[in-house]
Amino acid sequence: MKPILVYQTDFTYKEGAISAMYGVVKSVDRELEIIDGTHEIPKFDTWSASYRLYQSMPFWPQGTIFVSVVDPGVGTNRRACVARTTNGYLIVTPDNGSLTHVKRAFGIDEIREIDETINRLRGMNTDDVSVFHGRDVFSYCAARLASGIITFEEVGQVYNPDEVVMHPIHEPFFKAGFAKGIFEINDPNFGNNWTNLPLKSFLNAGFAYGDRLQVTIFHQGQEVYAHKLLFERSFGYAKTGEAILYNNELMRVSIAVNQGSFVEQFGIGYGPEWQVEISK
Repeated sequence: MKPILVYQTDFTYKEGAISAMYGVVKSVDRELEIIDGTHEIPKFDTWSASYRLYQSMPFWPQGTIFVSVVDPGVGTNRRACVARTTNGYLIVTPDNGSLTHVKRAFGIDEIREIDETINRLRGMNTDDVSVFHGRDVFSYCAARLASGIITFEEVGQVYNPDEVVMHPIHEPFFKAGFAKGIFEINDPNFGNNWTNLPLKSFLNAGFAYGDRLQVTIFHQGQEVYAHKLLFERSFGYAKTGEAILYNNELMRVSIAVNQGSFVEQFGIGYGPEWQVEISK
């Protein structure tokens, strides 16, 4: 069976970019299956692109090809690449930080820079376009890979995975009755904030379901939130409108407001500048 193509971008559906990319894929091979991951990644946010790949990748069949196009440096000397992960996937993406979480969590066995003399769309009045590599480079190359027209080795020149552009990753800290980490991402629809604190390490530090815990949040070192919250398995253990600590689907400690939005109610963002401390 031919690999599935799973797309994520920051393009939205407000204009024809996504349609054009899928048209390129189908022009290469009409049998190829295209699935939307998300097209609502925040504009230019390569950190979020990286996290969303990490979030969804393991749930797809091995061999799936992910096409991730969040590309604020399009048309510059940043590398367009295809990465082969240690756990058996291909990612077609700009090498601009979008591989950070995947490389850290799963590993990258080999990575190749896309040779645009071979693997770029030609003959469609696109030769002088420098601003839509999602269509002309990434989709075209991904379709040729998925269809079997080219092998991974024919993508282009190999380069060292140690050269992959990485966002700084902040490791969580634990001691008895205390945990410190960051908000790595949020759930944009429901307004939950997800930390980088693994549940197993959190429990090993002495926390348990049913505890009421002191939660303090800092933005760029300044305290912006301090409350005691219940820690439980799911949202329904809190009253409607009440904030709660819970274990999310990636086995990370997270914060939500039951049937509300923690993000909107308290103005909390995500990224390395948003730190959280939890204590008994």
